[in-house]
Amino acid sequence: MANKKPHRIKTISEFHKFRGLPLPEHPLISVIDYASIKHSNENNSMSWVLDFYSISLKKASHTKFKYGHQRCDFDEGSLFFMAPNQVFRVEVDKDHTPVNSGWLLLIHPDFIWGTALAKTIRQYDFFDYAINEALFLSPKEEATINNVIQNIQQEYQTSIDKFSKQIISTHIENLLSYSERFYHRQFITREKANHQILERLEKLLIDYFNSDDLVTKGLPTVQYVSEKLNVSQSYLGSLLRVITGQNTQQHIHEKLIEKAKEKLSTTNHSISEIAYELGFEHSQSFSKLFKSKTQLSPLEFRQSFF
Repeated sequence: MANKKPHRIKTISEFHKFRGLPLPEHPLISVIDYASIKHSNENNSMSWVLDFYSISLKKASHTKFKYGHQRCDFDEGSLFFMAPNQVFRVEVDKDHTPVNSGWLLLIHPDFIWGTALAKTIRQYDFFDYAINEALFLSPKEEATINNVIQNIQQEYQTSIDKFSKQIISTHIENLLSYSERFYHRQFITREKANHQILERLEKLLIDYFNSDDLVTKGLPTVQYVSEKLNVSQSYLGSLLRVITGQNTQQHIHEKLIEKAKEKLSTTNHSISEIAYELGFEHSQSFSKLFKSKTQLSPLEFRQSFF
């Protein structure tokens, strides 16, 4: 059953019908009260794919959400983002009736087609975060987000005119901008958890660079690092940019340059030998990267010690 092909829901109307809801008031955008959604144990083992964006603020008992390989419960309430074509599954405790509160915003890509938002929406990294990397809101932040959602709902419930699409798109942009601000706050305030990720990253790279992995496997990729840390690539990149000012690739390169400087200053190995030891097939590639980061060639750096 776990290997069964995910069920694809192509339209917002189809989603409403599946969840036992009245037809949406607008075919391309909908705000749904979670308390009105009907769950069925028959669908507990089924995975889903939506052809539209979803943003949800959910508080639920006896309900778990699976996205990728991660599971998370919503007892505390959290804001979560999904782009089209991502696979997920909602798991309801068969022995309890779920008690849900919150809302679900569905946005079909056709709704924002031709707007500025259509070009920028995928620039928000949190659409690619894992479920356990959801945004946890303070009461004040939650009130701010809820106010934006009310504005969206009120706008599409009024008479639709030539201004409606742009006004609603602007509200959605505000929602995403507030979310980005609050994620930035979360990166800073959840200091212990985030610094533990950084500490694990440092150890991972040190162990990797001190082993034969550089020679046998080459430079560690962003995907490799994020998988080892059990975080999404997007979340790790955002976290590092906020705390260190660098993205993951830059952080890997920085550790590589530190190792290169160590070898250049403490060994008599040739530049070609050091490049090979650092996982480079061609010494020219190593020299180019080293100079781009230090403004010196490896040879110039070595000569500065004499």
